[in-house]
Amino acid sequence: MEIDGGLAAKVMTEYGETLTGVSERELRELVHRIGESGDRWLVIQRVPDLPDVFAQVWHQSGGAYEVEHRTSRTAFFRTELTDPAAVADVLVGWAREENGWDRGVSWAPIDFDTEQEDVPELPDEVRTDVETRVRELLRCGYDDRRRLTEDAEEWLVDGDDRPVSPAQARLLVDRLWLERVAEQRTWEGTTDPERIALAFKALNSTGITARENFTCCRTCGTAEIAAERAEGDRGFVYFHSQCTESAAAGHGLTLLYGGFDGSTATTADVGREVVAALDSAGLSTQWDGDPSRAIDVTPLNWRKRLVG
Repeated sequence: MEIDGGLAAKVMTEYGETLTGVSERELRELVHRIGESGDRWLVIQRVPDLPDVFAQVWHQSGGAYEVEHRTSRTAFFRTELTDPAAVADVLVGWAREENGWDRGVSWAPIDFDTEQEDVPELPDEVRTDVETRVRELLRCGYDDRRRLTEDAEEWLVDGDDRPVSPAQARLLVDRLWLERVAEQRTWEGTTDPERIALAFKALNSTGITARENFTCCRTCGTAEIAAERAEGDRGFVYFHSQCTESAAAGHGLTLLYGGFDGSTATTADVGREVVAALDSAGLSTQWDGDPSRAIDVTPLNWRKRLVG
């Protein structure tokens, strides 16, 4: 599978990078790069991420490449290779889910504790409340499983009362995540959130700082957007998480924009460029040209594909 010409995979490095949709060439370069202190491993997840499914490689300069992959909570395998090109072949094949990607390599099972933790069921009222919140966030589509698990655990906290344990939160999120993944596999073509992303990518390349799901509210977004500014950017556009939740609930998407010089003229120019970019991406907007009014993207079918 591919994302915009890149692999449908997310790569995390010891160096601190998180790279989504890397190309085959970029993944091969990463494999050849690792080996020095602080940059010795890669962890790869497919997109969308599935619980307990990943591949990883560890390499210290002068030694072999230790390659591992996991197919379920109870199935974990490893091998050692000396040729980075062969390592890259394995990881690219794994990312693409190619038939036979794991053939020609001697895999040994990793012995680890597979005993399942006995996790008590949540009371119905608690489970229903937390499920409702997690489904809302899944529709928004920006959080990974780790963040969703934290949100599920914290949602009903009241002082010292913590009705959802970390294990209960993880199991609930994994179940709902897999439901959403199954649902999104039925979606065909380009979705409206993907059109938003395409428009924002175009704006970022033409001097407008464009950010999706940026901060929690308008006050924080307006205060922090300047820190995202690239050299030469003259204006900005963003939507915050409350805007995302409104869009996911079927109410359209509100975009906030402006000029970095604070002038009405620049803000109006930025607004016109934002509307043009959205129109080119195949989206409809409501905006009367008044720089003091937000841009509404509507109608909108918010089907945001999960990454994880």
